[in-house]
Amino acid sequence: MIDLEDFAQTLLSRVGVPQGATSSGGLVAHSPIDGKSIGKVATHTRHDIDAAVERGQEDFLAWRAVPAPRRGELIRLLAEQLRAEKEALGALVTIETGKILSEGTGEVQEMIDICDFAVGLSRQLYGLTIASERPGHRMMETWHPLGVVGVISAFNFPVAVWSWNFALAIVCGNSVVWKPSERTPLTALACQALFERAAKLFADAPPFLSQVIRGGVAVGEALVDNPKVALVSATGSTRMGREVGQRVARRLGRSLLELGGNNAVIVTPSADLELAIRGILFAAVGTAGQRCTSTRRLIVHASVRDTLVERLKTAYSGLSIGNPLEPKTLLGPLINAQAFDAMQAALRDARAEGGVVFGGDRVLQSEFPAAYYVKPAIVEMPSQTAVVQRETFAPILYVVTYQGFDDALEIQNAVAHGLSSSIFTNDVREAEMFMSAVGSDCGIANVNVGTSGAEIGGAFGGNKDTGGGRES
Repeated sequence: MIDLEDFAQTLLSRVGVPQGATSSGGLVAHSPIDGKSIGKVATHTRHDIDAAVERGQEDFLAWRAVPAPRRGELIRLLAEQLRAEKEALGALVTIETGKILSEGTGEVQEMIDICDFAVGLSRQLYGLTIASERPGHRMMETWHPLGVVGVISAFNFPVAVWSWNFALAIVCGNSVVWKPSERTPLTALACQALFERAAKLFADAPPFLSQVIRGGVAVGEALVDNPKVALVSATGSTRMGREVGQRVARRLGRSLLELGGNNAVIVTPSADLELAIRGILFAAVGTAGQRCTSTRRLIVHASVRDTLVERLKTAYSGLSIGNPLEPKTLLGPLINAQAFDAMQAALRDARAEGGVVFGGDRVLQSEFPAAYYVKPAIVEMPSQTAVVQRETFAPILYVVTYQGFDDALEIQNAVAHGLSSSIFTNDVREAEMFMSAVGSDCGIANVNVGTSGAEIGGAFGGNKDTGGGRES
């Protein structure tokens, strides 16, 4: 196998990260592919974060006066840089996260798409002209930029989620300070380098429109607590989101929270099982189950349960698990040992609550002793027990049975999270009810497609313990 550190450093150099920027410092980046170090970066202090916010505030004051279509031109130039380096940045995403190469490059394509979307919006930042109740008057509604936008991103989508926030914030006239996950600092530096290339072509962009700050919890807290950060957009666990939301609320700031998801697929008697199997398979095992939109619960009608579960087991058994840089691989590793331990703990709890477990074992230990590759698990449960009702960030698919359609909706909505949901049905009445106010209580409702993923131009976000607000 190639030396991943050398490969990562080559890719970083290609996209413009300065030599030496990832060779020393207190934050060590490890690749989940083999568990070894691929780079080191310096971390920041609270003083550094406060200084970055001050610089961002100064540049915001200048940037807000630039016409919006001109701001859109800067994002267009960023999209061109991303197109030119799509393969390099995608490979770096794979090395740093462990997701398969097609997902890594697909994430960069999402960045390109949101840039294109933002460029279009730069000429469509409309307000309203409203009829006034006063003679001889009219009312006008206009939207103004907020100021400094703080972005806190998670390891599983280290670049796409940042871009969803960044591209729109810049077009709207804001500056951005970005704290990436401490597990994925290298891809953040790559994005910053590509933006700086675009800014040089733009010629008159303020120097601190985009800044990357690095570190752990203390760095995030400093960003969240700074009163000059007008909006904090945070992606991560529900526990993290509660902390961020409360801290921002104490200073009457704004927060946009994209948190966990315990997403379900309902399969009805009329469903096209071929279509359902494909949708469930990718949504449950893609990114090794480490997406906020991953399918974690399968609510299947008793009449099709046995057939569907057996066919899913067959499909699971044929998955190619291994190095995500290899084209034939369909399932890469978990991010680290903690993720593996959490998966095993959940499977133990499931067995204790009456579940029958298929898969879930660690594999490839001899080839990758410091990495955590697993067989995805299908767990047949007697009911929606406690373990089913909590999110485990791993490829575990819990299966429960329903008899009546109202029961299926009740089971789906009975968990704390409310991000993504899906139904496979050929009954238009069921589909319409699922999407109605009395149906799915999630922010995203899919019909005859899996729960995983999102589409540019459609508001992304959830309800209940998933947080609140919408991205993209």
